[in-house]
Amino acid sequence: MSVNLIFKIAAVGIIVTVLSQVLKHSGREEHAFLLSLAGLMIVLFWVVPYIYNLFETMQSLFTF
Repeated sequence: MSVNLIFKIAAVGIIVTVLSQVLKHSGREEHAFLLSLAGLMIVLFWVVPYIYNLFETMQSLFTF
């Protein structure tokens, strides 16, 4: 896993937080929730291949 992925996740978190606060203060809580959900989905699409690779590695380590 590269450091670049960590910076991308942090950037998405900061952007989502700022936009969510702006939307909440303007009275659009539903849009803020959907924005947070979209940010979570983007990060999950980036992280799931690494988790899959981890489980494959663990399976190959413990296979006799």
